[in-house]
Amino acid sequence: MTRIGLISDTHNYLDPSVFEYFKNCDEIWHGGDFGTIEIANQLKSFKPFRGVYGNIDGYDIKSIYPEKLVFM
Repeated sequence: MTRIGLISDTHNYLDPSVFEYFKNCDEIWHGGDFGTIEIANQLKSFKPFRGVYGNIDGYDIKSIYPEKLVFM
């Protein structure tokens, strides 16, 4: 069984307790509104990571993460 840590709407702030909550997850998925690319980089360096951009995200995030993500 794959365990997914699901998060969204971090809006420029990633609570350090996220890493404790997600320690047993296999992947982390972010549902948009990162706020800064640094949020994505922190999560990506912790676990395998997927994400989509939200309406507050700028070009730095939109150039890396899509609006919609479909996978099998």
